[in-house]
Amino acid sequence: MVSRVWPRRSIVIAGEAARFTTGVAAAEAGCPLRSSTRRWSARPAWWPTPWRRMLCRVGGRCLRPLTVLQLQAGPPPLAPSPGSASWRPALPGWAMASASAVAPGGAGGWYEALAESAPVRGAEELLLSAHAATGLPWWGSILFTTVALRGAVTLPLAAYQHYILAKVENLQPEIKNIARHVNQEVAIRAHQLGWSKRVARLTYIRNMRRLVSELYIRDNCHPFKATVLVWIQLPMWVFMSVALRNFSIGATHSEGFSVQEQLATGGILWFPDLTALDSTWILPVSVGVINLLIVEIFALQKIGMSRFQMYTTHFVRGVSVLMIPIAATVPSSIVLYWLCSSFMGLSQNLLLRSPGFRQLCRIPLTKSDSDTPYKDLFAAFYAKFISRK
Repeated sequence: MVSRVWPRRSIVIAGEAARFTTGVAAAEAGCPLRSSTRRWSARPAWWPTPWRRMLCRVGGRCLRPLTVLQLQAGPPPLAPSPGSASWRPALPGWAMASASAVAPGGAGGWYEALAESAPVRGAEELLLSAHAATGLPWWGSILFTTVALRGAVTLPLAAYQHYILAKVENLQPEIKNIARHVNQEVAIRAHQLGWSKRVARLTYIRNMRRLVSELYIRDNCHPFKATVLVWIQLPMWVFMSVALRNFSIGATHSEGFSVQEQLATGGILWFPDLTALDSTWILPVSVGVINLLIVEIFALQKIGMSRFQMYTTHFVRGVSVLMIPIAATVPSSIVLYWLCSSFMGLSQNLLLRSPGFRQLCRIPLTKSDSDTPYKDLFAAFYAKFISRK
């Protein structure tokens, strides 16, 4: 636009800018300024002030480094070799280690970082200690470790989960009563103050959240506490699986002997080699069937499920079926652990339905409890899957 309106003046401006940057470069080099560079102060009267300011900024930030680089142009310096004394890494040691640990697609990927993490190393030490203490073959050591972890860690957490859920269920009549009173008060206020339906609904929701939260605090039974089992059991399952994977690929040694070689002869029945895949698919299918049984027992226990609970149940069913082909692609040692863990989960779910065990764990009685839980469960299972027309 400037070249079309003032073509000659634009040429003069370019020349003035070039002389200005040349003068700055000469001043940095220690050379005396020529008289031509002082013409910058004797600028023409027609030069608009905004352009002058713009060129000052451009000349100071962009053009001056370019001129200095042109004056100092030469062959690029050679990078020092790693063996020279002046060589130093571009990143500190901890940064280079972190970068190599998360490098995508390489040997230091995220999975390798997980395989070398402290929790996985702890799971490996636990398995090796159980194997050395019991003297069992590796299939027995895996079963013993799984049963011990399930009994010492997940069973108390599962009992605590049922304890919280029972207290929340016993609060439902009180919550319904409060909801009815709050609804009446909000309706009266909305009629008196002329609230819209949206304002009345938001007021109702805000007051209900506050009152229900006070009830949870009073009885110390916030529903989020029931999720502690998931946050403990899922990482433990992952760490144990990765530890067995390290054993199966020969990434861990014990007392000079490769654990992989011990696993290769530590199987039983149709899977004597725990480092190989189960070609019969008996273990993978068993894992999927037991997981589906756990899901169906939970579904039969819930009489009236919400839409979210129905979607969650269908999702877990899909994951249980998907675990079958996944289990067929991993070593038998991992599938054996998955099978034992799922079987222990099924046993815990059945045990926590027993009235005597619930009383032993001091789980409060609820309206949904039954004196004959196993008979009711079998009747519901028979009506849903066997006598279904």
